[in-house]
Parts: sequence; C-alpha cells; structure tokens
Amino acid sequence: MNDRLAGALVETAPDAVIENVKPQVDGGRFAAKRVVGESVVVTCDAFAHGHEKVACVLRYRPRAQGWSEIPMEFLGNDRWRAAFVVDTIGPWDYVVQCWPDHVESWRESFARRIDRDDAMLAARTGAQLVAASAANASGSEREILTRLASILADERDIGKLRAAAADETAFAIARRRAPREGGCESAALSVTVERERARFSTWYELFPRSTTGDSRHGSFADLEERFDAIAAMGFDVVYLPPIHPIGHEKRKGRNNATTAQPGDVGSPWAIGSAEGGHTAIHRELGSASDFRHLVRSAKLRGMEIALDIAFQCAPDHPWVREHPDWFAKRPDGTIQYAENPPKKYQDIYPIDFSSKDWRALWQALRDVVAHWMREGVEIFRVDNPHTKPFPFWEWLIGEIRAENPRVIFLSEAFTRPRVMHRLAKLGFSQSYTYFTWRVGKDELTEYFTELSADESREYFRPNCWPNTPDILPYHLQNAPLSAFRVRAVLAATLAASYGMYGPALELGENRPRDPGETEEYLDSEKYEIKRWDLNRAGNLRPLITRLNHIRKEHAALQSDWSLAFHPTDNAQLLCYSKRAGGDRVLVAVNLDASNVQSGWVTLDLASLGIPADMPFTVKDELSDAAYPWRGTRNFVMLDPAKAPAHVFSVHVG
Repeated sequence: MNDRLAGALVETAPDAVIENVKPQVDGGRFAAKRVVGESVVVTCDAFAHGHEKVACVLRYRPRAQGWSEIPMEFLGNDRWRAAFVVDTIGPWDYVVQCWPDHVESWRESFARRIDRDDAMLAARTGAQLVAASAANASGSEREILTRLASILADERDIGKLRAAAADETAFAIARRRAPREGGCESAALSVTVERERARFSTWYELFPRSTTGDSRHGSFADLEERFDAIAAMGFDVVYLPPIHPIGHEKRKGRNNATTAQPGDVGSPWAIGSAEGGHTAIHRELGSASDFRHLVRSAKLRGMEIALDIAFQCAPDHPWVREHPDWFAKRPDGTIQYAENPPKKYQDIYPIDFSSKDWRALWQALRDVVAHWMREGVEIFRVDNPHTKPFPFWEWLIGEIRAENPRVIFLSEAFTRPRVMHRLAKLGFSQSYTYFTWRVGKDELTEYFTELSADESREYFRPNCWPNTPDILPYHLQNAPLSAFRVRAVLAATLAASYGMYGPALELGENRPRDPGETEEYLDSEKYEIKRWDLNRAGNLRPLITRLNHIRKEHAALQSDWSLAFHPTDNAQLLCYSKRAGGDRVLVAVNLDASNVQSGWVTLDLASLGIPADMPFTVKDELSDAAYPWRGTRNFVMLDPAKAPAHVFSVHVG
C-alpha cells in the first residue's frame, strides 16, 4: 500500500520509542546514496512500554514534494523493515513514525479472554477503538468500520463477537485509520539519488595530444577519430587530463626534468599561461566550439567526456598576477610551489584555501566547474581533493548539483581511509581505491569485503584503476603482459565501476623510470607526446573488449553489494561471485602471472542461490567453454599464458 496521507501524529502523551534507524550516515549528518531504480531498505527498532503493540510506517519523498507512506513489516524482537524505490534524481527524505497500536493490542487481549461477561465488556472497548478509526475513514472503509463497531457494541452472541474480532480485512482498515496517539517520529534522514552511471561506469583515460599516431600535437578532432574504437571496446566514459593552456614558466621537461628543452610540451596539470586559465582551452587542442562538438560526438556513441578538475596553477596562470593573495608565500616572499618531499613540482602553485579572500576564491573555483558543466560536461574527475578543505567540497558539490543534479564527481584521493570516506560523505559520487596496490589473495578478499559489506557502502562507491598516468605500481613494473591481464580481469569484475589509463594498459606498458624506487613511468606521457602503436601484436584490446561486453550483458557485475568470496585450497587462486536476481557470475582468477595454478574451489551455494543438490552449468564468457558442475567442491586450472581467469555465467538446472 502507498497512501499519500497527512500522517499527523495526535498530540498526546508520548508512549513509543524509535531507535537505530538505518541506513543513516553519521547520525543523519550525511546522505546515503542510491541511483534511480534502486531500493532503500529501511530498518529500525520500535516499541512501547509493557506489552503494548506498536504500529510503524515509513514515510518518504523527493525533497520538497508530498510524502508517500507504507507500513513497515514486523520482523520480531521489536525490529521493523520497509523499502521504497527512488525514481528521480536528487535529494530524498525519509522518516519513521511509530505509535501504540491500541487496536491490535485489543484484539490480542480479546482473543485470550475466557469469561463471557469479561469478553462482552471488552468488546465494547473494541467498539470504541473501531469507531475512532471510522471517524478517520471515508467511503466503503467507513461503512465497514461503522458496521464492525456496531457489532462489537451491541452483539450479545459471544461466538459472533469472536468472529467479528477475527475479521482480518476489517481490522487491517481499523489499524490503518486509527488515530496515531502517543506516537513519535524519527529524525529526518536523507538519500542522494544519482543517475545509474554513478554506480556502474567504465572509464578510459587518454591524453588528447597523443592521438595523432606520430609526434605531432593532437587535437580534439584527432581524439574524435579514436571514439569509434573506444566505444567498440565497451567504454562509456572518456576521461581527459586537463585541456587548458600549460604554463611556460618553470615548465617541466621529459621525465620530470627540472628544465624544459625547446619543444617540450609540459604537464597538463601545470594549468594556465598568458593564453588563459581553467576555463580556457589549449590552443593546439582546438576551440570551444570544437570541444562542444567533441562532447556531442561522444554522446552519439553512448559515451561521455569526463573532465579533470585540478585546482592548482602554473606560475604564469592569470590568477597568480590578478589574485596573488590566493597563493601562499614563503619567508622570502616568493610563492610556494607544490611539493610532497622528496617530490617537487616547481611548475605548479597550490591554491591557498586559507586566503583572507577565500569567499571570492571559492566562487571563482565554483565558476570553473559551472563553466564546463554548461559546455556539456556532466562528469568530473577531481585531482587531489584531499588537499583542499572539506567544507569547500560540500559547498561546491551542493552548488553544482542544485543547478544540475546529473553531475557525477569522482574523487582521486589516494590517502588515508577516513579522509577518503569523508570526501565520499560530502558528495563525491565515486572514489579511487587501494585496489591499485592490493595484490595478494588475502588482502584483496579483506579489502573488497569491506567495500561491499561494510556500512560505508551506503556512501562510498569504489572505482578501481589498475594503473594511472601517475602510477605504474611496483607489481606491474617490468611485468609480463599476463600480469596486466590479471589486473584487468580483477578490476572489471570486482567493481561495478573501473577505469584504466588506456593505452598503457592495452599495451602492457611496464617500464619504470626508477625501478623499485618510484611508480613513475619511464618517458611518462605527463611530460611528452607519446606515439602509441595500439595495433601491435599482443595488445589487450580483445580481452578488454570482451570484459566490458560481459559487464554490460550481466546485471550481476553492475553493482557491488552482492560480492561474495569462495574459499580455494591454493593461495594463488581467488574466487568470487556476484548475483542480481537470476543472473549469477562466478570468477576464478590465477593471481600468479607466471605459472599454471590449479586447485579446488569450495562454493558458497547459498550466496549463489543454488540448492545444494541442484546441478548447474558454468559457461566461461571469455572462451565460451561450458562445464557441468554439482555441489560445493569443483576443480579449476588456469594457465596465465593462455587465460588468467574464468568469468563464468552460472546456469541452474
């Protein structure tokens, strides 16, 4: 039932209690997260003193609209549950109401009465309660309740009285229309509802300037020529590093050399020059019109452009001259460049959020995001948000979403867990994760169990990246191509959202600048134009394409909460599953990129929804091979030189 009612509690002495309402984040300080079409399952503890029964309802609404209401289901031990489906983007509110259920308490007491005279007197009390409910009803419901009240008040046949008291239909109406006396209401809690891509997305990162196939500086037109290939691989988000003018002053050279040589293009993250700042476009990439055409072209292929937001400036950014107070000074009066000792970024000035002119600064930064949103961008990857104040992000995201609630923000914060989680609570739709460095079976199991089952899942949505332009993790340095296959399979199947620094992963780029000492690439694309031979033999494009196809075909891989791990008797074999209704996907991965590994998997059939004695078939979606399985123990063998994993669809019967 879904009644749009006033839902008013009668102002009488309070006599009910509501506790432990979930989901809630930090006592309701922050919103839980959902996407359109998902359910919000609300639970609580609710009770009154003594043996009095209580009634509970869940009330919910898109903010600023009318309330809808549904009764909550009693689970036993004072526990209640109900759920509602969110069907529009934006903020939603929900509350729980509880009040003593005098009608049901009367019915339970009446059924235990043995003495006839006692029962007759009690029936008159029931009549008064039903009459009070009838006063709140109308139409046929009022007629039913008025007739029931008359029977309870006037009938002298005890058998007929008991039959009337047993009328489930009539008393369901009486309970629903009863005055809500002695009740209470929980604090209002909220849910931020986003579009589906906030939960399920597949990101491909590349540098537009490296899309010509030679040493020439690429343009938006060159990038657009890559779109068909990227779309064919199954990606729906094309993420671009900053597209703005790059500073000339203190520009970095190749391999992060302190001094640039003639022709060195610099780092896109050193934003701004005399040509403009955060709302300008690097002249060799194209014009504003070219960019708008790029955004439209991506959408025609079912993809979106995600733009990098990096709130930092090159030394010759216009803001450095126009707003010197927005930057911190060193004791000698010079502006402090960015550093993370021993790393130094002489080509980047961090913004001083402690500036006395902080209000104007905040507004200018908000205007940057609003500018690109109005140019058609609805996804932003935010660079290092953990180095900026938390209140700033809460304000900025709120401002942007008030104008366009479709906007998605990805937090690139590889930092302490509580900081990452705070950013997620403040409104970031997705977050980078520690997956990049989780390698072993135990640490992968522990970490992804946390991501999928911990209460933090209500607000923290993981986006897993095997590599980034900044990070060639140690386990991929000088590693064989099979190691990149393993990481691609894990990222694509453990998380509903994943991304890759595309060309480098496709080709298994494994050369570190300083092996074992830094995660920087040799000849990093951050500092030079790269020529990628994407068609060379041995590339991972067929595997990546197949994985992304599987993700789109199987709803089980499009969310995170159903993830379950299954024990194996080999430390190099990881097995896990996901499920969405009747869609089941079971993945077995050989974590050893160099050697064949085999072993027995012990399946948790309950998590897969498979009866213990039911035969089932597993079909490897990577190879199309099918195997009949039965029971909990089954054997797998994986050769990384051929295929590092099975990605099984599971068919019961």
